[in-house]
This record gives sequence, C-alpha cells and structure tokens, in this order.
Amino acid sequence: MGEVARAVSERGELLLRRRPDGALELRVNGVFVMDDVETSSEELLASAALDAVLRPARVLVGGLGLGYTVRALLADARVSNVLVAEIEPAVVEWMRSGLVPSVLDDARVSVLVGDVRDVVLAQPLASLDAVLLDVDNGPDFLVYNENSALYESEFLAECRLRLAPGGVLTVWSSSTSSALEAAMREVFGGCVVRPVPVALQGRSETYYVYQGGS
Repeated sequence: MGEVARAVSERGELLLRRRPDGALELRVNGVFVMDDVETSSEELLASAALDAVLRPARVLVGGLGLGYTVRALLADARVSNVLVAEIEPAVVEWMRSGLVPSVLDDARVSVLVGDVRDVVLAQPLASLDAVLLDVDNGPDFLVYNENSALYESEFLAECRLRLAPGGVLTVWSSSTSSALEAAMREVFGGCVVRPVPVALQGRSETYYVYQGGS
C-alpha cells in the first residue's frame, strides 16, 4: 500500500498510489484526478461518442490517465485507430512498464507525448470521427491553469474543423459549466450535457460529459 511511483515535470508532481482499499489512484499536484474503481464517466465519454457516430474509425483522445476511456473505445470493433495525446511522459511510461494495466499493446493505439492543442492542430482537416477531451478536471477546477484554453470556443472550433461530417466532440468535466456549454453551443450550434452520478470514495458526486456534433 502507498506510493507506487512518483514523477516531477515542469507542470508539477504526479503521484501514482495504492490506497488502503486497494484502488490505484492518480494525483497531480496533490489533486485527485482518477482511480481504477469509479470509471463510469470515462467510459461514458467514450460511449457517448461511439453511440453518436455511424463509423467511428479514427478517434483522438486528449489524456491517457489510467486508460479507461481508451479501453472503452477499443471494445468497439468499428474503431480502427486511436490517437492519444498525453502531456506527461511519466503517465505513458507507467503504463508501458506495467505499473498501470496497459492499453498500449493494441495495434490500433498510438501515443504522442505532448500538449493536446498541438496534437489537434497537427491533424488534417475533417480527418477525425471523434475527439474526446479528458485532459483536466474541467474549466472551473483546473489542475493546470494553462488548460483553460481547452474549454474556450477558439480551441473547440479547431476541434470541429478536424471532425469529418457526422463527427463529434465530447468533453469531460467534474462539474457543470455554463461557460463551457455556451462555448459548445457557439461552435456546434447545440450541446448535449450528460450528468454521470458516481460513488467516489464513500461519497456521491456527479460528473458531466458535454457533446457537440459536426
């Protein structure tokens, strides 16, 4: 029990720990990010996109985390390519080394270590069937303040430009955000907000998935 791995990057400290209840937990700068017990919202992030797209062949995921969003995508045989953008090299290395159960040995998965903004902008226009963003806790409770731009209309519009006709953008947030919903509506002409009730270490919380379509 206790610390499994620790790393420091220019953005701060990452901690992978085993809790007394046996759960594997990821913290960034002391802030709880996720564990391997309550994964329903990560899975909904994937299923909401998969359900909305007829042929979700090529998907870009912002944020590797513990891999549950990617794992849910790979369970769908229609998905032929998952490109993951993960800014923290340690998160990728922990998975590659086996400290975290890996989704990287699937031939459909490729990982780029870098800022999701740069990865999105590097994609050809209309080349993606879905973009899934689970990079931070949402616009109102940021781990990295620099990530605020990910929830604003300028970047969301760049995501839309990379979507093929019928493609979708889904965004994970730990809380409701009227600003994010307004930005999604501005860019996509509409926004579906899905609440996800979760049981988080003995207390009830609600996470949210925001979705807009091209």
